[in-house]
Parts: sequence; structure tokens; C-alpha cells
Amino acid sequence: MPELPEVETTRQAIIDCCVGKTVSLVNVKRFDLRWEVPKQLASLMLNKQCMALNRRGKYLVFIFSDGALIVHLGMSGSLRIVSDKTPWRKHDHLELGFDKYRLRYHDPRRFGCVLWADDWENHELIRTMGVEPLSDEFSGSVLYQLARGKKCPIKSLIMNGKVVTGVGNIYACEALFKAGICPQKHAGKITKRMCDNLADAIKSVMSFAIKVGGTTLRDFVSGASSPGYFQTKLDVYGREGKECRKCQQKIKNIKMTGRSTFYCPTCQP
Repeated sequence: MPELPEVETTRQAIIDCCVGKTVSLVNVKRFDLRWEVPKQLASLMLNKQCMALNRRGKYLVFIFSDGALIVHLGMSGSLRIVSDKTPWRKHDHLELGFDKYRLRYHDPRRFGCVLWADDWENHELIRTMGVEPLSDEFSGSVLYQLARGKKCPIKSLIMNGKVVTGVGNIYACEALFKAGICPQKHAGKITKRMCDNLADAIKSVMSFAIKVGGTTLRDFVSGASSPGYFQTKLDVYGREGKECRKCQQKIKNIKMTGRSTFYCPTCQP
């Protein structure tokens, strides 16, 4: 699944193609995504100027004067820059034109969404989201307060979108390794110093992933059709049985809430 760094990579790749530009084309091939694409989408968007392109968690938000288009890439989706001569591929479901630029939404599993919201910040998909991990509002002190009294594992806490939004499985594993914290440790037992280290690790790992274009594990590419290269820098994720880059102990893989969780038992006691 495209995680926060992949979505931010996409945002940065397409922002110049849409912000300040007027919507000249709305072509919907399939309306039956995870939720129905609004039938009136063309009338809502045509001839209107895109004022900003924001990201909230894993959602892209195209801001207009009277509302916003909310886009989620689902499990394996992408939003790519194309030309008017680019052939439509199977699983291309929607195309948006911004003056001379075109963006095409591709989603093989149709698990993503393309929705319109009059008040996007209070939309049901957005309003309950937790703090943004790359924002100034997120810190070790904030994480420490959020963890107080929690009996769940620390990995589950930082992956809870109502607590911290957008920290997916890959980056949770990598950040916990960087901070030297066992993913199974009870969140309520995490010390203030551990929270400082973990908050810094989350920011560092995700910022670096954005810098190198995200992680390509199956088929993610950015809006400019470039693959992510963070996978070449992974310390623990997907490295079960391989030597830890720090201590040469074997990386382990356990299941937590149905997700593969990779860690070093020596570096993350």
C-alpha cells in the first residue's frame, strides 16, 4: 500500500501540474471505486482553479474555492502525469485535465477513492485523524502523552491513524529499529526519553523516504512515474533471517495484528 512518504512523493511530483491551473477535463471511466465517485464530479470541477494541493495522512486534497477533491491511492493505486496521447491502461479509472496537463488515476484493486467535499477538513474520512508525524505538532512530548495509560504494543499505537496519522507498517518497523525499541513493548511503559527517540526516528525515517522517492515493494511509482528507492535502505523490513546491519544478529519476523513485524532482538530489547 502507498504509505505517507509515497503519497507525499506523489504530491510533490504533481503539484506544479495542478495548483494555479484550471480544470479543463474530467473523464471518469469507472465510478465504482471503494466508494462511488460522484456522478456530478465534472460539473463540480470543470472551469475551476485549483488553489492548493494538500496532504492529510495518506489522502491527497485538491483545494478549490468552493470545496475539495479527496483522493486516496488505495492498496496499489497511483496518480500519474500523462499526455493526451498516452493510451489508457487496464485499471485506469479517471483522468483530470489542468490546462495543458493531465493526471490519470490508476487503481487495480479499486480500493482507493475519489470524492468531493464541501468542507474537507470536517469530512468523515479526515476529521478523526491524529497528529501529522512530520508536523511541528508531533514531538516526543506529544507521543509520551498519547501513550499514557495505553496497554497496546507501541507499534500498534504509532500505526493507529487516530493517534498518529500515516505511519504504515514499513515505516513503523524502521522507526522502531532506529529508536532501539521492541515493537511489542507496551505503549504505556515507554519512557519520555524513548518517546523522544521514537518521534525523532519517525520524522527521520519518513523524511528520508520522501527524499529518495518512497518505497517500491510491488508496484508503487510516483506521479512522475519514478520508482521509490527507500527499499534499498531498509534496515529490518523484509530482511527476516538476514544479519542486522548494526550487530549481525538475525532479523526476526513476527505477526502483530496480522501484519509482519520485523525487528532485531538484540538492538530492540
